[in-house]
Amino acid sequence: MAVTAGAAAWSCGGPSTPTEFSRFVRYEHSGEIVFGGLDGETIYPIEGDLFGSRTPTGESLPLSEVKLLYPIEPTKVLALAGNYMSHLGEGREPPDHPEPFYKPITCLTNPGDPIVFPKGAQDVHYEAEFVIVVGKKATKVSEAEAPDYILGYTCGNDVSERNWQNGTIVGKENKDLQWWRGKGSDTFGPMGPAIAVGLDYAKSKIQLRLNGEVKQEQMLSDLIENPAETVSFISQAVTLLPGDVIFTGTPGRTSPMKAGDVVEVEIDGIGILRNPVAG
Repeated sequence: MAVTAGAAAWSCGGPSTPTEFSRFVRYEHSGEIVFGGLDGETIYPIEGDLFGSRTPTGESLPLSEVKLLYPIEPTKVLALAGNYMSHLGEGREPPDHPEPFYKPITCLTNPGDPIVFPKGAQDVHYEAEFVIVVGKKATKVSEAEAPDYILGYTCGNDVSERNWQNGTIVGKENKDLQWWRGKGSDTFGPMGPAIAVGLDYAKSKIQLRLNGEVKQEQMLSDLIENPAETVSFISQAVTLLPGDVIFTGTPGRTSPMKAGDVVEVEIDGIGILRNPVAG
């Protein structure tokens, strides 16, 4: 059974603004980086941040006039391996607990910014992912408590260089024992465009399109380990801090990207994360 994140959308009301927001963005406008509530194609700036005191400024501006940034700045980025049966494939047993690994925060990439292949990369794949955003410090929380520690959800792309990830030998320099560059290279973590709060994720579909062609598609109800299980499990050993993010695994099959491609990750209730590929 799915559990929605948090309690309800935060109030940021005023006489000229909506009383509630279900999506929040982080953006740059006129040289300043600001958080705002997103209502349709309009942003309503807020003072403060998403975890403390939030005060509406009473202003608004069109989404088209800002530069969207990845929606939160985490202290750490975690990701899960093998969290859909469609990705594991036939004959493989699902893991009996979440299997997290780390990606460096320097991999994070804004919506609209290019995915750039590092030197030597030869087989770079997309991976559409549903991303948990932690809302408050979580240490050894139970599964029942975990939803209260989730701020909301966003879209992610766990870009992966398969030769480095899988230890495929293509020249001496490409024999890796860890995933440090296979999944952690600069620009290998596009994230955004918004954080959705109060989302009943099990009713949402995740879809990836490469140059407009659907390549991945799955209901989020098919996650093997759900957000509450994931947050609780990780918090038993690693303290999660406000803004930390957890990529929850990719469904189905993946394939290589090349320079000139455009990759889009869309999740119902969150939006579309679109990035060009510079190669």
